[in-house]
Amino acid sequence: QVQLVESGGGLVQAGGVLRLACAASGSIGRINAMGWYRQGPGKQRELVAHITSGGTTNYGDSVKGRFTISIDNAKNTVYLQMNSLKPEDTAVYYCNAEIIPPYDTNYKNYWWGQGTQVTVSS
Repeated sequence: QVQLVESGGGLVQAGGVLRLACAASGSIGRINAMGWYRQGPGKQRELVAHITSGGTTNYGDSVKGRFTISIDNAKNTVYLQMNSLKPEDTAVYYCNAEIIPPYDTNYKNYWWGQGTQVTVSS
């Protein structure tokens, strides 16, 4: 069993800054990668940012140059620094993790957090 707990969401004005965090705990052998996805009202869930345990990153086109993802492997925690926030960034942000269990290095599990609300006012 693995749990992902997000924190750092809230209400901010356009142009403001927020920093999200997601901590993984439970039955973890190795984390291959972690990422952030978001879903606005009536919209499909989309990629925000993704990072491997080795530090390779990938960003959604709409956040490139504004958001930065990072990972602390010792803490099993991923962060999302969000700068220059826009009203269109308003969504529920979900943490995702690709995790290898302790006793089977050939098997991957994918886990999701419960989500944290980010609201950007104009």
